[in-house]
Amino acid sequence: MKTLLVEDDPVFSDVLATALRRRGFDVTVALSCEEAASLINQSPPDLAVVDLRIGTGSGLTLIPLLTRGPRPARTVVLTGYGSIATAVEAVKLGASQYLTKPADIDAIVAALTAPDSQAPQPLPAAPRPLSVKRVEWEHIQRVLTENQGNISATARSLGIHRRTLQRKLQKRPVRQ
Repeated sequence: MKTLLVEDDPVFSDVLATALRRRGFDVTVALSCEEAASLINQSPPDLAVVDLRIGTGSGLTLIPLLTRGPRPARTVVLTGYGSIATAVEAVKLGASQYLTKPADIDAIVAALTAPDSQAPQPLPAAPRPLSVKRVEWEHIQRVLTENQGNISATARSLGIHRRTLQRKLQKRPVRQ
Protein backbone atom coordinates (compact mmCIF):
# COMPACT_ATOMS: atom_id res chain seq x y z
CA MET A 1 0.00 0.00 0.00
CA LYS A 2 1.14 3.52 -0.77
CA THR A 3 2.32 5.03 2.53
CA LEU A 4 3.36 8.60 3.30
CA LEU A 5 5.79 9.15 6.17
CA VAL A 6 5.99 12.76 7.39
CA GLU A 7 8.90 13.22 9.79
CA ASP A 8 11.35 16.13 10.04
CA ASP A 9 14.18 14.10 11.61
CA PRO A 10 16.05 12.68 8.60
CA VAL A 11 17.74 9.89 10.57
CA PHE A 12 14.53 8.70 12.24
CA SER A 13 12.55 8.98 8.99
CA ASP A 14 15.18 6.92 7.16
CA VAL A 15 15.14 4.19 9.84
CA LEU A 16 11.34 4.08 9.97
CA ALA A 17 10.96 4.14 6.18
CA THR A 18 13.44 1.26 5.84
CA ALA A 19 11.63 -0.78 8.48
CA LEU A 20 8.26 -0.18 6.78
CA ARG A 21 9.67 -1.08 3.35
CA ARG A 22 10.99 -4.37 4.78
CA ARG A 23 7.41 -5.14 5.81
CA GLY A 24 6.09 -4.55 2.28
CA PHE A 25 4.95 -0.91 2.44
CA ASP A 26 5.57 1.42 -0.51
CA VAL A 27 6.93 4.42 1.45
CA THR A 28 7.37 8.03 0.38
CA VAL A 29 9.05 10.38 2.88
CA ALA A 30 8.29 14.07 3.39
CA LEU A 31 10.52 16.15 5.67
CA SER A 32 8.19 19.17 5.94
CA CYS A 33 4.48 20.02 6.01
CA GLU A 34 4.77 21.82 2.67
CA GLU A 35 6.42 18.83 1.00
CA ALA A 36 3.81 16.50 2.48
CA ALA A 37 0.90 18.68 1.32
CA SER A 38 2.33 18.72 -2.19
CA LEU A 39 2.72 14.91 -2.23
CA ILE A 40 -0.81 14.43 -0.88
CA ASN A 41 -2.27 16.68 -3.59
CA GLN A 42 -0.27 14.95 -6.35
CA SER A 43 -1.07 11.39 -5.32
CA PRO A 44 -3.11 10.72 -2.15
CA PRO A 45 -1.65 7.86 -0.09
CA ASP A 46 -3.57 4.89 1.33
CA LEU A 47 -1.76 5.12 4.68
CA ALA A 48 0.12 7.86 6.52
CA VAL A 49 2.40 8.18 9.54
CA VAL A 50 2.60 11.82 10.58
CA ASP A 51 4.82 13.36 13.25
CA LEU A 52 2.96 15.84 15.44
CA ARG A 53 5.71 18.48 15.41
CA ILE A 54 7.37 19.00 12.06
CA GLY A 55 9.92 21.77 12.37
CA THR A 56 7.89 24.81 13.37
CA GLY A 57 4.72 23.33 11.87
CA SER A 58 2.13 20.86 13.10
CA GLY A 59 1.29 17.51 11.59
CA LEU A 60 -2.31 18.12 12.66
CA THR A 61 -2.67 20.48 9.68
CA LEU A 62 -2.10 17.53 7.33
CA ILE A 63 -4.81 15.26 8.74
CA PRO A 64 -7.74 16.97 6.95
CA LEU A 65 -5.82 16.70 3.66
CA LEU A 66 -5.23 13.00 4.25
CA THR A 67 -8.75 12.12 5.33
CA ARG A 68 -10.74 13.98 2.68
CA GLY A 69 -12.24 12.45 -0.41
CA PRO A 70 -13.84 9.09 -1.13
CA ARG A 71 -10.83 7.07 0.07
CA PRO A 72 -9.42 8.68 3.22
CA ALA A 73 -5.94 7.60 4.21
CA ARG A 74 -5.63 5.66 7.43
CA THR A 75 -3.54 8.11 9.45
CA VAL A 76 -1.34 7.43 12.46
CA VAL A 77 -0.02 10.42 14.43
CA LEU A 78 3.36 9.75 16.00
CA THR A 79 4.72 12.14 18.61
CA GLY A 80 7.30 12.62 21.31
CA TYR A 81 5.07 15.27 22.90
CA GLY A 82 2.02 13.21 23.81
CA SER A 83 -0.87 14.71 25.69
CA ILE A 84 -4.56 13.98 25.94
CA ALA A 85 -5.39 17.32 24.33
CA THR A 86 -3.38 16.64 21.17
CA ALA A 87 -4.60 13.04 20.98
CA VAL A 88 -8.22 14.20 21.13
CA GLU A 89 -7.55 16.90 18.53
CA ALA A 90 -5.87 14.40 16.19
CA VAL A 91 -8.78 11.95 16.43
CA LYS A 92 -11.33 14.76 15.95
CA LEU A 93 -9.53 15.73 12.76
CA GLY A 94 -9.71 12.14 11.49
CA ALA A 95 -6.55 10.34 12.62
CA SER A 96 -7.02 6.60 13.12
CA GLN A 97 -4.40 6.19 15.83
CA TYR A 98 -2.14 8.28 18.06
CA LEU A 99 1.15 6.78 19.24
CA THR A 100 3.85 8.28 21.42
CA LYS A 101 7.55 7.91 20.71
CA PRO A 102 9.38 5.73 21.17
CA ALA A 103 6.96 3.42 19.38
CA ASP A 104 8.31 0.18 17.98
CA ILE A 105 7.75 -0.73 14.36
CA ASP A 106 5.32 -3.52 15.26
CA ALA A 107 3.02 -1.04 17.05
CA ILE A 108 3.14 1.32 14.07
CA VAL A 109 2.39 -1.47 11.60
CA ALA A 110 -0.46 -2.72 13.80
CA ALA A 111 -1.92 0.81 13.93
CA LEU A 112 -1.64 1.14 10.14
CA THR A 113 -3.18 -2.23 9.33
CA ALA A 114 -5.80 -2.77 12.05
CA PRO A 115 -9.30 -2.97 10.57
CA ASP A 116 -11.62 -0.23 11.82
CA SER A 117 -13.74 -2.85 13.55
CA GLN A 118 -10.68 -3.85 15.58
CA ALA A 119 -9.76 -0.32 16.57
CA PRO A 120 -8.94 -0.04 20.26
CA GLN A 121 -12.00 0.35 22.42
CA PRO A 122 -12.13 3.25 24.87
CA LEU A 123 -10.67 2.41 28.23
CA PRO A 124 -12.99 2.42 31.24
CA ALA A 125 -12.88 5.48 33.46
CA ALA A 126 -10.03 5.50 35.93
CA PRO A 127 -11.07 4.56 39.47
CA ARG A 128 -9.21 7.61 40.76
CA PRO A 129 -9.73 11.01 39.10
CA LEU A 130 -6.80 12.95 37.68
CA SER A 131 -4.86 15.16 40.06
CA VAL A 132 -5.34 18.92 39.88
CA LYS A 133 -1.77 19.30 38.58
CA ARG A 134 -2.43 16.79 35.79
CA VAL A 135 -5.69 18.51 34.83
CA GLU A 136 -3.81 21.84 34.73
CA TRP A 137 -1.11 20.31 32.49
CA GLU A 138 -3.72 18.91 30.08
CA HIS A 139 -5.58 22.23 29.99
CA ILE A 140 -2.37 24.13 29.21
CA GLN A 141 -1.57 21.65 26.41
CA ARG A 142 -5.07 22.03 24.93
CA VAL A 143 -4.91 25.85 24.97
CA LEU A 144 -1.37 25.73 23.53
CA THR A 145 -2.66 23.53 20.69
CA GLU A 146 -5.56 25.93 20.06
CA ASN A 147 -3.02 28.76 19.76
CA GLN A 148 -0.82 26.77 17.33
CA GLY A 149 2.04 26.62 19.85
CA ASN A 150 2.18 30.39 20.37
CA ILE A 151 3.28 30.81 24.00
CA SER A 152 2.40 34.52 24.25
CA ALA A 153 -1.14 33.96 22.93
CA THR A 154 -1.55 30.93 25.21
CA ALA A 155 -0.44 32.94 28.25
CA ARG A 156 -2.97 35.66 27.38
CA SER A 157 -5.71 33.05 26.96
CA LEU A 158 -4.87 31.49 30.32
CA GLY A 159 -4.52 34.85 32.06
CA ILE A 160 -1.01 34.14 33.32
CA HIS A 161 2.36 35.75 32.73
CA ARG A 162 4.32 34.44 29.75
CA ARG A 163 7.37 33.53 31.88
CA THR A 164 5.16 31.59 34.29
CA LEU A 165 3.79 29.60 31.37
CA GLN A 166 7.29 28.94 30.05
CA ARG A 167 8.34 27.58 33.46
CA LYS A 168 5.30 25.30 33.56
CA LEU A 169 6.03 24.02 30.04
CA GLN A 170 9.65 23.19 30.90
CA LYS A 171 8.48 20.73 33.53
CA ARG A 172 7.64 17.17 32.60
CA PRO A 173 3.98 16.17 32.46
CA VAL A 174 2.54 15.31 35.84
CA ARG A 175 1.80 11.63 36.35
CA GLN A 176 -1.81 10.65 36.41
